[in-house]
Amino acid sequence: MKYILVTGGVISGIGKGIIASSVGTILKSCGLHVTAIKIDPYINIDAGTFSPYEHGEVFVLDDGGEVDLDLGNYERFLDICLIKDNNLTTGKIYQSVINKERRGDYLGKTVQVVPHITDAIQDWVMKQAKISVDDDGVEPQVCVIELGGTVGDIESMPFIEAFRQFQFKVKRENFCNIHVSLIPQPNTTGEHKTKPTQNSVRELRGLGLSPDLIMCRCSAALDSSVKEKISMFCHVKPTQVICVHDVSSLYKVPLLLEAQGVVDYLCRRLNLPVEMRGGKMLTKWKEMADRSDRLLEQVSIALVGKYTKLSDSYTSVIKALEHSALAINHKLEVKYIDSADLESTTLADEPVKYHEAWQKLCSSHGVLVPGGFGVRGTEGKMMAISWARKQNKPFLGVCLGMQLAVCEFARNVLEWKDANSTEFNPETEHPVVIDMPEHNPGQMGRTMRLGKRPTIFRSSSSVLRKLYGDVEYVEERHRHRFEVNPELKNHFEKKGLQFVGQDVEGERMEIIELKDHCYFVGVQYHPEFTSRPIKPSPPYFGLLLAAAGKLHSYLARGCHLSPRDTYSDRSSCSSSPDMDVLDLKFLSV
Repeated sequence: MKYILVTGGVISGIGKGIIASSVGTILKSCGLHVTAIKIDPYINIDAGTFSPYEHGEVFVLDDGGEVDLDLGNYERFLDICLIKDNNLTTGKIYQSVINKERRGDYLGKTVQVVPHITDAIQDWVMKQAKISVDDDGVEPQVCVIELGGTVGDIESMPFIEAFRQFQFKVKRENFCNIHVSLIPQPNTTGEHKTKPTQNSVRELRGLGLSPDLIMCRCSAALDSSVKEKISMFCHVKPTQVICVHDVSSLYKVPLLLEAQGVVDYLCRRLNLPVEMRGGKMLTKWKEMADRSDRLLEQVSIALVGKYTKLSDSYTSVIKALEHSALAINHKLEVKYIDSADLESTTLADEPVKYHEAWQKLCSSHGVLVPGGFGVRGTEGKMMAISWARKQNKPFLGVCLGMQLAVCEFARNVLEWKDANSTEFNPETEHPVVIDMPEHNPGQMGRTMRLGKRPTIFRSSSSVLRKLYGDVEYVEERHRHRFEVNPELKNHFEKKGLQFVGQDVEGERMEIIELKDHCYFVGVQYHPEFTSRPIKPSPPYFGLLLAAAGKLHSYLARGCHLSPRDTYSDRSSCSSSPDMDVLDLKFLSV
């Protein structure tokens, strides 16, 4: 097993996750089996109780793990399937050590950070690195480990110490360190400043880790003189200083690393068993990057949500939209709308903000209402849903978005004026959305319906079923505490709102579709978590097709796009999510 540790310096949030994913991608393109681990130094057991404004979205895995959004990057870039133990937190480590102490596993010894916590970290990494993440079940050959935060943070010290010991345990030829650091370029001088990186590397070396590659995040490409200066003061060769400047598309980052010899260096440094360089997978990334720069037609989607001030709150949603937009050769424009701005209270208090929000909504080609929690902004979301339904605008509701679509339909079509979710109004006379039987109101963590679960299609004419490839059922990831009240199902279906997808027992409503509408779909699950760059999520794909005016022709062709509308040729242009990432053939646009 080869281990690649990715650390960060100067500031957090400079792209360690993307760089770690990109390193894994270029190694996988060489035929290696790659896995990934994200370490978060916070004391929380998992990310499940975080507000999206804390660390961005909560990503959900097949096994129900609620984890950091970077694991979503790993899955999308590497096309792998991770589990909850691939996200390691301080809380998990301390919990496991304390449980051992309570059982008497330490035989009365004093339990300390060194060696007990550091040993637990090393054991966790070594055990998790061996678990297969690919469909073929083969044990990984390379494990990319991202350490969250920045070097010098007090909470990450036990992890730094653990990897200082770890490099000797697994031997030098099996371990290397990539350090990601910021190279600022002040507007006053326009000169790249290397001092912050020098200090960051000095601190890292003082803690016992010496970086093998220094990846410099910067706004523009570095001159050779800047690289040589970093080389001189950071004890590496100039070829070990890698420039990762801002690019127009994330698809270009693996190509940027590969072009600067990262694969060749890692193969020499870790003695990797690589026979081919730059395989089919990386070719696809190059073609995607080139195509994304040449897109001319534009499609706009109004994202009506609660956490729109931080785009990371909807990372997977945005990626799913981007994947689908690229598949139909359109440039994506996302119009973020705070749902509260659409409400009448905003009209009274801030009329300019109110009218701007409605102008954004009305000028969009489609409407997306993603998941969320809490009552704030729900009335605004229902107003947006009502507008999309009445104006025959493409609409997709995800999780809470689907629940609110049901509430809106009950109020305005069934004329149940107080219809609501018991999450927001427990006393409503028409509880169209109710909490699940297994929900424990007294505890927040791990009390939701989580992970991959099957949804059975109950209608052969369902639009979404056709988009999925006319399958009998699909398996998608869930994260919710509330669900549509199954006792009221018949009232909705009599008026045209069809529950075309349900769980295995037929008790939980999973998919809604509205008759005689261009595209009005709601899903209880989160399809964005399984979207991939060359395998777009069907619900999002349908939304983009409808927004671009191509859904009808796509369905008429038997769920095939014409060559000018897609990246695949006539023989392989299905949008089925089961399509092999290496089998797609791209056309020039």
